[in-house]
Amino acid sequence: MDKDLLDRAHALADESFLAGSGPGGQNANKVATEVQLRVNIYALRLPPPVFARLRTLAGSKLTSAGELLITAREHRTQEANRTLARTKLEELLEEAHRQPKRRAKTRLNRIGKTKRLKSKKARGAVKANRGKPSRSDW
Repeated sequence: MDKDLLDRAHALADESFLAGSGPGGQNANKVATEVQLRVNIYALRLPPPVFARLRTLAGSKLTSAGELLITAREHRTQEANRTLARTKLEELLEEAHRQPKRRAKTRLNRIGKTKRLKSKKARGAVKANRGKPSRSDW
């Protein structure tokens, strides 16, 4: 992933600070240390496959308006949470740029296929013998 995209993402990021429920003791109620980072993913102008992977990876962090919402409240200081939120954004973008490995198709040989079918038949016979006996069995 290129540095230009990261710079663009950081420039587009809109930060807001909240009084979070994270660490900080009594200070947590007084100081806004939680960071909410909002980035419009449409403005990033990502290639279609990367954009699709980012939408999948983001999941519930993606709003209906197309904004990626990242929160950080693990640390006691605003600056540490700010750094953490930016790191999370970078990791998410890097993961979206990674192309998944294609699954190699496997073929079952003849012996494996007959073994599988034989076990299916045996299992079906066990299930067929369950239940109420019919009148002809009396």
